[in-house]
Amino acid sequence: MMISKRLSELRKKKQWSLQYIADQLNIAKSTYAGYESGYRQPSLEAVKELAILFGTTTDYLLGATDDEQPTIELTNATFHMTVDGKTVTEDEIVWLIAFLRAKRDIEKKK
Repeated sequence: MMISKRLSELRKKKQWSLQYIADQLNIAKSTYAGYESGYRQPSLEAVKELAILFGTTTDYLLGATDDEQPTIELTNATFHMTVDGKTVTEDEIVWLIAFLRAKRDIEKKK
């Protein structure tokens, strides 16, 4: 099962104990150990809580993607983005992309 492998990898990467994660989720250590061993399947709510705890996505935990962090391509923005609570306009996204490209060009020349 993909989720058991991913949970184990993420926990070891963060150097967390089984007990630490169980405490964070308010479940028994044996319950969480069952998730990692594949003996138990976490509920959808538990998968969501685990994704938040590990700072990743449910898609990653479930094996739908191999990207631990989601990638957003700004040049094809089809989402609502805000900065300081204010909507980022299409024009501002164009300026942001231009700034990043110019900054990268300058750094490349160093």
